Amino acid sequence: MVEETYKNFTFDDQGNQLVYLADKSAEKSLLKDFNLYYYTSQLDSAQLVVQKNTAGMPANWAVSGDGDLKFSKNGQKLFLGLAPIPRVRDTTLVDFEHAKVDVWHWQDDYLQPQQLVNLKKDLAQSYLSVYYPQQVNRVIPLVDEKFNPVRTTIEADQEYVLATTDFGRRIATQWDYQSKQDVYVVSTVTGARQMVVENLAGQAVLSPDGQFVLYFNQENGNWYSYRIASKKVTLLNEGLPVSFVDEDNDMPAKPSGYGMAAWGSDNKGVYVYDKYDIWYFALDGSDKYIATNGYGRASSTVLRYKNLLHVHNSYRKSNTLDNRLQNILTAFNEATKENGFYELRGKRKDPKVIIMAPHVFKNLQASGDQKNVIYTKEDYGNSPDLYLNNNTFKKEEQLTALNPQQADYNWGTAELMQWTTPGGHQAEGILYKPEDFDANKKYPVIAYFYEKLTEGLYSYQAPAPTPSRLNIPYFVSNGYIVFAPDISYVTGEPGKSAEEYINSGMKKLTEYPWVDAAKLGIQGQSWGGYQVAHLITATDMYAAAWAGAPVVNMTSAYGGIRWQTGMSRQFQYENTQSRIGKTLWEGQEAYLANSPLFHLDKVTTPVVIMANDNDGAVPWYQGIEMFTALRRLQKPVWMLNYNGDAHNLLLRQNRKDIQIREQQFFDHYLKGAPAPKWLKSGVLAKEKGIDWGFSID
Repeated sequence: MVEETYKNFTFDDQGNQLVYLADKSAEKSLLKDFNLYYYTSQLDSAQLVVQKNTAGMPANWAVSGDGDLKFSKNGQKLFLGLAPIPRVRDTTLVDFEHAKVDVWHWQDDYLQPQQLVNLKKDLAQSYLSVYYPQQVNRVIPLVDEKFNPVRTTIEADQEYVLATTDFGRRIATQWDYQSKQDVYVVSTVTGARQMVVENLAGQAVLSPDGQFVLYFNQENGNWYSYRIASKKVTLLNEGLPVSFVDEDNDMPAKPSGYGMAAWGSDNKGVYVYDKYDIWYFALDGSDKYIATNGYGRASSTVLRYKNLLHVHNSYRKSNTLDNRLQNILTAFNEATKENGFYELRGKRKDPKVIIMAPHVFKNLQASGDQKNVIYTKEDYGNSPDLYLNNNTFKKEEQLTALNPQQADYNWGTAELMQWTTPGGHQAEGILYKPEDFDANKKYPVIAYFYEKLTEGLYSYQAPAPTPSRLNIPYFVSNGYIVFAPDISYVTGEPGKSAEEYINSGMKKLTEYPWVDAAKLGIQGQSWGGYQVAHLITATDMYAAAWAGAPVVNMTSAYGGIRWQTGMSRQFQYENTQSRIGKTLWEGQEAYLANSPLFHLDKVTTPVVIMANDNDGAVPWYQGIEMFTALRRLQKPVWMLNYNGDAHNLLLRQNRKDIQIREQQFFDHYLKGAPAPKWLKSGVLAKEKGIDWGFSID
């Protein structure tokens, strides 16, 4: 019996051509046999045009049932996916007599857990090919299994597509995270490949007219263009005195670029970002200038292009900036943390401020005629509401009032706090105070931290139960001061860096008469949890600590797996967030010095750990190592394992549970409230699901 499957019905832009995929194999066949069918009004019925034996089809390949179908804008080309014919399981074998085993090989491109995580995607992988419906009956494969997904231009009429491959360098992602790639352009006429750049650490993109490849080299921080016809490479930012990579990078890895803003409206140039401003580069190298005239850097304002036209454009239109028109830029002032919008019009002119305010603006969209805009506006004291305005932002009208009930609660305020660290560094953080703050009272303080948080000074924070981070408005509303310091890091010293900024900021706060210096707490999740674990080994100034999903042993975590992705954890210690900057064998002392496990005998602070057995980012045995060590040392410690839940709690009932426990814990140690049962005597396994331990005896 045959059970036919039809899918991916696709018309060309003019609606004159129709293609689809069809599988007409036997109902119980383990191997699907998709073929491509083509129809126009000139035909009596759809014709089978691409199958396994079509000219140009690689040996043992076939049309992929998982590949997309896409016509070029002019309708002359059809892009489809091909794939190797997969092997199928031998159903004659008796299942119970065969082992279920994963074989890890040291030369596999990807670790076995990563392969298993990506198995469904890999089985559905197809490789871009092109077919010319109105020409010879031949399919042209553009790439093979060594290549990553291919990108066409928006219109796809142009001859070349962009292809990249990291084949032979994938193992290095175990410690480098991002592999280097060879970049090619591939002809859709002949299938011939042309090398653009080899071993690129960065990104590449094809210009909308298909004549250039624009690429960014992360290792040297330069932008380049490659003219396909002449194979000429041009350094676009030659001689410029600014950096196009992250100036504030404090990780061992090479800093990332700020990225591309838009193409020029004539397709002859490109707009790119530095830290503050927007630059224009002609792709042939004939011109370059700072489109925002240096205003961003001069005023410490980060300016970014907001393409409002793109919402109303056809999907065949690329992201462009026309300097003859009014262009909207989003703006963030680093000094004041204010947000807003500027207008950019013309070449080499200062952008004009439209609005800058102590708010956060989001979801900006324009009407089709560009005369009106809508957006949401918020700050710490006001939840996001929708506003209507004209394009000069002179006639603001509030459309919604979604949170009137907030007026019934003691809310809070958010202000910027600045101080100097012991090392002489200028530091800043957010200080959250209760709405009914009284300078004649003394308040307990909880520090919540991650890396840098002050950009969120004017962000609204809903008081809903959080995934495990500190519920700031809840604690502020209930009589706490919350402090969120920014942290800058020194490679090889992430723990000391946390001490430098967090401890000095908290000590600065104790100089105020309204802070109870004996009632200081700290809370952090993930990277913040690691820092909590480190801080309590370095000081006794904290009366209570809460560490969510902490890493405490960098030597064991270094060789662990991030189970959600299947990736090794080595890259984050050598190159990214954990910031050691060396292998375990090169920097053993640094790994030991920054591993709280080896210093837990110094802890005097009561601490709660959250470590969940389905954490896909931090192995939950890190929490177990911390708990069992402190238990052995007879230090006050508790651990919460939300069964089957993730790195950040997903289930609402678990979020509500942790909210209650955090409040009870901090209320006990920072406010002197009675301890609940779970703190005093715990909850035995036989009481699980019966007694939550919340009761106060």
